[in-house]
Amino acid sequence: MNDHAQSAMYRGVKILHDPVRNKGTAYTEAERDHLKLRGLLPPRVHTAAEQELRVLGNVREKPTDLERYLYLVSLQDRNETLFYRVVMNNIEEMMPIIYTPTVGQACQEFQHIFRNPRGFYVSLQDRGHVREIMQNWPHKDAKIIVVTDGERVLGLGDLGADGMGIAIGKLALYTACSGIHPTHCMPVMLDVGTNNESLLNDPLYNGLECRRVRGERYDELVDEFICAANEVFPGVVIQLEDFGNANAFRLLEQYRDQVCLFDDDIQGTGAVALSGIMGALRITGGKLSEQKILFLGAGEAGIGTADAFVAALGEQGIAPEQARKHCWFVDTKGLLVADRKNIPAQKQPYAHDHAQIDDLLDAVMALRPTAILGLSGQPGTFTREVIEAMAAINDQPIIFALSNPTSQAECTATQAYSYSDGRAIFASGSPFDPVKLGNQTFVPGQGNNAYIFPGVGLGAIVSGARTITDDMFLVAAHSLANQVKDTDLERGRVYPPLSRIRKVSAVIGRDVANLVYDKGLTDKERPEDISADIREYMYQPVYPHYA
Repeated sequence: MNDHAQSAMYRGVKILHDPVRNKGTAYTEAERDHLKLRGLLPPRVHTAAEQELRVLGNVREKPTDLERYLYLVSLQDRNETLFYRVVMNNIEEMMPIIYTPTVGQACQEFQHIFRNPRGFYVSLQDRGHVREIMQNWPHKDAKIIVVTDGERVLGLGDLGADGMGIAIGKLALYTACSGIHPTHCMPVMLDVGTNNESLLNDPLYNGLECRRVRGERYDELVDEFICAANEVFPGVVIQLEDFGNANAFRLLEQYRDQVCLFDDDIQGTGAVALSGIMGALRITGGKLSEQKILFLGAGEAGIGTADAFVAALGEQGIAPEQARKHCWFVDTKGLLVADRKNIPAQKQPYAHDHAQIDDLLDAVMALRPTAILGLSGQPGTFTREVIEAMAAINDQPIIFALSNPTSQAECTATQAYSYSDGRAIFASGSPFDPVKLGNQTFVPGQGNNAYIFPGVGLGAIVSGARTITDDMFLVAAHSLANQVKDTDLERGRVYPPLSRIRKVSAVIGRDVANLVYDKGLTDKERPEDISADIREYMYQPVYPHYA
């Protein structure tokens, strides 16, 4: 049934309460007659542009970013078309509100700011009935699911069911950045409890009041969910989001070849960080094979980035064992070395022969890296001494403070530039304002996964990919790096500006889809013009006509 046919079912107050079809004061005179809206709306008909002006005025008058977030989420709940028009037309202003850094605070306060249910909850109470309840989802053509269990939300830790805010935010970016239709997006929270004492003691907490379940019961729920998702929505792309280290790596390995699934914290972060390094090398003139990278943090993001870097060196004919020697890690126990006991499987390939070092600064001095990448969630760990040491070792040190939200960044843009006398090539996970140093103005790049996962998802959906492969993320990294202009690099920015992100995602989607067709990862026939196929699919926030 098409939208026009369905509109016959939505008249009067009912259509005004449906966020997919609601146009507010933008219904034409003819539509008001046809849909029985006379008397239910003020008499003046407004254009979408006029409605956007009203929204922007309200957003900008709010005193805090959290209140701006709440206003925009409320708009999304009542008029999705207008919400996405505002976000897409003002992406640089709106993205920090609907996603990082503000979404982090929203998740921390989710139980207190909860107003209207959005997304889908699967809990331990639903075991044995997941397929049945998934049919309650109102949109029958879900193509992308972002699912989290809330154990490791950004750099904020275990937020339990409040992690739903991340799934909602990610899918808003799928629509805003790459044009996945809102009704094709499904945020899912797997509620298996939480170990966050403050949440368990909060009477307003919305999740299960129990400690986080692990082991067989956990695995059975995850498996039931993944099987149910593919039965109810055949071919759906599933993005794992903010799972803890104990589950993220093993779930990715278990399901990646069975269904169309990926882990954004591992693969998406790896691709966006790799792309930033490629951009930095266009400034320094160095080669990828000449780099030695020191990672602070050996979780999903760190290991994912190292794996992406190794894959990129593999394209140059460097064997994985040799390539891994370019990557070193400092974690909570100090430098990751070969004689450490009980090293988790994902870290073992990066445990090299070296004397134990407990301190990041000492590791910098001993290893003399060309780049340091912060993926630790530990704010302020790139101290003045660390940055000055990097600047003493390198003419143009690469310093990426990629932890989110802004409050968790390893250093600020101002610190990176000022402590290196303006020689650092800096990027961060959350946005920082331009920095003026002397007569120079530096524009820090934002190494946000939003540059990668929307385009990968777009390419996979349009091409009908059966699985998501690491090669797709490597292609996406190259595609993103190739779209950084010389004028961006001249200002110190190793990523394109957010204002171009929709075009960037379309190109990534094209390149990913091309790989899917080349590798035979789809049953769909290659179209004559992949770019046209991508453009035709991409959602535009334009009101439909109902009369």
